[in-house]
Amino acid sequence: LRGKILNVERARFDKMLSSQEIGTLITALGTSIGKDEFNADKLRYHKIIIMTDADVDGAHIRTLLLTFFFRQMPELIERGHLYIAQPPLYKVTRGKSIQYLKDEKALEDYLIGQGLDEATLTLGSGEVRAGPDLREVINDALRLRALLDGLHSRYSRSIVEQAAIAGALNPELTDNRQRAQETADEVARRLDLIAEETERGWSGHVTTEGGLRFERMVRGVKEVAVLDVALIGSADARHIDQMTTRLREIYAVPPKLGRKEGQTEISGPRALLDAIFAAGRKGLSMQRYKGLGEMNAEQLWETTLDPNVRSLLQVKVNDATDADGMFARLMGDEVEPRREFIQDNALSVANLDI
Repeated sequence: LRGKILNVERARFDKMLSSQEIGTLITALGTSIGKDEFNADKLRYHKIIIMTDADVDGAHIRTLLLTFFFRQMPELIERGHLYIAQPPLYKVTRGKSIQYLKDEKALEDYLIGQGLDEATLTLGSGEVRAGPDLREVINDALRLRALLDGLHSRYSRSIVEQAAIAGALNPELTDNRQRAQETADEVARRLDLIAEETERGWSGHVTTEGGLRFERMVRGVKEVAVLDVALIGSADARHIDQMTTRLREIYAVPPKLGRKEGQTEISGPRALLDAIFAAGRKGLSMQRYKGLGEMNAEQLWETTLDPNVRSLLQVKVNDATDADGMFARLMGDEVEPRREFIQDNALSVANLDI
């Protein structure tokens, strides 16, 4: 099919049938269409596979096609005939080795695997983590990064990270000002350790509300960061605080990441991830596919079309009522429900394509 098909959620039935792309689709399927004419038993193919580019236009086309099948041929979904192709998003080349990776998660796992090869992490206690033990440390770092990414943008990620290592996100601190001040002092010391020499001078204070305030002067300008009681009392902070014991074990004294080329001091979980990803990328050539047209015929067959290796996602409707409401809300004529949905879910969006 060429381009975007008609949005059948808004179009009249006769207008839908006059659409050339929809007419081509109906003819190819062989089932006819309409309450009296549609016959799923006449379907010419066992699998109907939606395959679009990995960009915003591709996502829109996929949504329009899903709307068509849900509204006009739901029986094909119920019988398990509808699938979405999962073409790889990345091609990575190292020397003569070529590997296709499905998505960001697969790329991340690949880079971690490469970056951990022959790597060791020496803790302040002298204990050395390597292999599966080091991978567990990486997994904790990934979990912490995800929690930090979910925080409101007014909170400094690096300060919250060091606060987590120091145990400053423990909600019990709000009831013990002396202990809270000691913890704030520790966070300030840790921030000075990771700062450039000319940008040190952090001090920590307990606010009247029970939060923590950190400040420093850099080239005559005061920088202030506050971890308020709204953050310390939040569910995200509780999840982060549950990791404090493990974080202190690894990062209380900055550990050293060892590789063939030498050792690197690590200030925290995010710095560890950065170092591992940088090592994993070394000597690697990487290509991101946005459109299927960027692949040649051989690559398209190897990654997306070959039945022996391709990855497919079967379309299922677990809750027909919920699905009906979602299609009506997002694809229908009414603008207000769609605006409300976007506003309610705006902060949950990742990898926004503008």
